[in-house]
Amino acid sequence: MLERWVAAQSTPQSVAMRARIVLLASEGASNSEVARELGVSRPTVILWRKRFAAGGPRALTETKPGRGRKPTVSAAKITAIVQATTQSTPPGQTHWSCRSMAKAQGVSPATVQRIWDAHGLKPHRVRTFKLSTDPRFSEKLTDVVGLYLNPPEKAIVLCVDEKSQIQALDRKQPSLPMKKGRAGTMTHDYKRNGTTTLFAALSTLDGSVVGQCLPRHRHQEFLKFLRQLDRAFPSELDLHLIVDNYRTHKHDNVNAWLAKHPRFHLHFTPTASSWLNLVERWFRELTEKAIRRGVFHSVPDLISAIENFLAAHNQDPKPFVWTASIDSILDKVGRCKAILETVH
Repeated sequence: MLERWVAAQSTPQSVAMRARIVLLASEGASNSEVARELGVSRPTVILWRKRFAAGGPRALTETKPGRGRKPTVSAAKITAIVQATTQSTPPGQTHWSCRSMAKAQGVSPATVQRIWDAHGLKPHRVRTFKLSTDPRFSEKLTDVVGLYLNPPEKAIVLCVDEKSQIQALDRKQPSLPMKKGRAGTMTHDYKRNGTTTLFAALSTLDGSVVGQCLPRHRHQEFLKFLRQLDRAFPSELDLHLIVDNYRTHKHDNVNAWLAKHPRFHLHFTPTASSWLNLVERWFRELTEKAIRRGVFHSVPDLISAIENFLAAHNQDPKPFVWTASIDSILDKVGRCKAILETVH
């Protein structure tokens, strides 16, 4: 073990020196010989030999309280920096930077960075969120998560949604290819060549996706997609569709069609809770891997790219597995509401 410590680059130099002292002593060298060999004092050699004899290798990694470099930043200053970071903003700005906080507190930027790291503070980052105000939130959450964790027998659970207004963007200039030391490039400006809407249904069983691009996203298009789903899956299986609260999904004509097709069952997510619908995760894959960097001279080019991605995905689909329990979600939402109440 001591030999590994000495050889490892990650071992602190003080620990490596103590290990060398013990190793040389184990070879029969006297205290004076070890001190000369390692360039330390004889009392230091005697001290660490005694500690090793009493506590073993673990004793070589411990430092007595009060030893070592004294902190140059007081606890009061650290508290002041943390409080200023979390409870205030610099004049005319929305958040602190290392340099602005260092100037305000009279310390170095490196000191501010170390304090932020130690307390897990990242003022430069922000995450979006929105709490659902749906009065039936718990009921709808239980319904949807129940389908994920305990799907019904002789049925297929489909996560259904529309990705509307997908733009066919053409760049103003050709992109430069990627090469060593340089990422691929694309111009910041673009030309719009129209839009399309993708209706998609993600199967929670195997991760396959049924998709259809249509020019608009009215109830007429939604009915057309429902008919495609009716043809795509065996008639003896019930279809449980997880959808959002978009008005199209609740249109009278849609309800009338569903009444004539009893194997279709719609389950609505709570308002402002699109994160409950797993097809949104698949939409992210589509955007990142097929659309965002694409160059589309027309809407048919865009539709072709979407269909190619869809076909490639269905050749080797992978399901998204829901793991969060209902209780853990409700507990997290409850904590968030409690924090908001204290803030306001």
